[in-house]
Formats: sequence, structure tokens, C-alpha cells
Amino acid sequence: MAPAELEQLVEPLRATFRAADFPDLLVGLTAADDAAVYQLNAQQAVVSTVDFFPPVVDDPYDFGAIAAANAMSDIYAMGGEVLFAVNLVAFPDTLDKAILAEILRGGAEKVAEAGAVVVGGHSVNDKEPKYGLAVTGLIAPERVRRKGGAQPGDALILTKPLGVGVITTALKRELAAAEHVAAAVASMKRLNRAAARAADAAGARAMTDITGFGLLGHAQEMARQGATDFRFDLARLPWLPGALEYGRAGAFPGGMGNNARFFGPSVTFAAGIDFLYQDLLFTPETSGGLLVAVPPAGVGTFLGLLPDAAIVGNVVPGTGRIWD
Repeated sequence: MAPAELEQLVEPLRATFRAADFPDLLVGLTAADDAAVYQLNAQQAVVSTVDFFPPVVDDPYDFGAIAAANAMSDIYAMGGEVLFAVNLVAFPDTLDKAILAEILRGGAEKVAEAGAVVVGGHSVNDKEPKYGLAVTGLIAPERVRRKGGAQPGDALILTKPLGVGVITTALKRELAAAEHVAAAVASMKRLNRAAARAADAAGARAMTDITGFGLLGHAQEMARQGATDFRFDLARLPWLPGALEYGRAGAFPGGMGNNARFFGPSVTFAAGIDFLYQDLLFTPETSGGLLVAVPPAGVGTFLGLLPDAAIVGNVVPGTGRIWD
């Protein structure tokens, strides 16, 4: 759903569930974030999220694993660990149930990789398959990482390459090379667990995962909530193999335009930046990496624990704009 529509739909809920009435709700509807956090006691808080979507790849097992990694990513984006998950399934009567079994197997094995357990689920008949998880995690209240909190001088670190959106769209259009799809699938299936642990060790001040709003959309939410500006260095941004090629071929999902319209007024591109890159940076990602604001003293620790991460920009004083 377009971000502008979501804003309108959620606003009445904020009036119904006022933050002042729920003092133990550390993260809720007040400001956009990746998951809800509810404090149980001085040592523990529950982290809760949900995510599901139609297939983005052809292989049922890979689809299940990607959907599970994507759903659990919100727990990691808050700095938590996954405890358990509940399957969410929509599936047509007309398709072989062996396909659904493979989707569920992919999801289950990815949850097991996270050290968690699938405890049940819910299914409905639908014309188009959809799969995902409702996920519950745990975190110490003082270790919660919100989107807001970045400070001028922090480095911006991205933990996975970009380009999943155009590669999966090219796959749907039968344009994608097998090796490019394989690289995108491997990236989407990789858990953000190690990245979250690196962020904690490095004293990260803020982070989010890069999903439906694209890099610039999610970055703008972080910058706005931290009352800072983010500056990205285009030359440092990592791309999956084939991403630029499929972008030039116009393989953009519909969400790109929605993101550009909503977040675009807060983004300033340097003169000479090709429209190709502008569109790519608004393109939705699936199970993308974490974008982390790390103080200078923690950068070495972060990269030592996650050497394939990339420093892609920095935080400067401002009011919530993105400079590229």
C-alpha cells in the first residue's frame, strides 16, 4: 500500500490508542518504526511484528525462506532476538498442496536458523498464494534501537546490497538471468541477526531495515525522527549483480512511484545524478539489509564483525532531509 494511504489509515488509530494511556508501550503508533515493543519488567520487553506477501520468486521453498527472513528482520531492526513465530497462509484450492508444504518448510527452516520455533498459524483460501509470519521477540528495554536517535557525525552503514526490487520484477517479466536471481535470493534469505548483533556491539544509535519504502524512504523516516539530515555517497552504495541493467530496462515495481511521490519532497539529489539511480533508490526492497547509524568510535567494531557491510554516508545537522 502507498505510504500516503497508510498515513491516513493509521492516524485514527493513534487517537484511539494514546501513548499516555499505555506507559509500558515503548514503541507503538506514535512514531513509525519496525516493530512494537512492550515492556514486561525492568529486564525484559516483548517485540512484536507481522509481515506477509505474494511470491517474489518461483521456487516455493525459497519463497518461504525469504518471507520468513523478511518478517523476522523487523525484530532484528529493533535490536531484539526472535522467540517464536506463527505462520500466515493464503492459498488457492486449485494449487497442489505440495507447493504449500515447500513454502512452509522454507519458512520453518529459516525460523530454526534464527534459533526460534514455529508454534502454529492460520490459513485462508485465496486466489493468489501469500505467506509470512507473525513474530514475537524479546529484548532488554535499554537495548531497543529505534529509527530515531542518529546524531551528527554518525556513520551510515548498510548491511546488504540494493537491487532486489528490480531483479524480482525482471524475473516476473522473464528478463532476469539465473545467476542474478540466485544472488538476489541468497541476499533475501540472509538473516539480519548478525547485523543486529554487530550494531549492538558497536553502540549503534538508530537503525531500520530496508524494505517496502526503499533506501531513501526508510532513511527519511530515520532522519526525520532524529531531527537530522542524512547524506549518502552514491559511489559507495552496493548493488546486486544485474540491478543496474534491469533498472535501465525499466523493470521497476509499482511501489517505486508511490515512494518517490511521498518521500521525494524531502530528498535532494546532487546535480548530475542519473534518473536511473534516483528511481532505484526509491524502489522497494524485500528482506533488505539494515541501515545503521553508528558513532565514529564504533565503526571499526561494526565492520570487524560484519566486514561485507558498507559505509554509505553520514549524519549531519538538519531537519529530516536526505542528500544524495
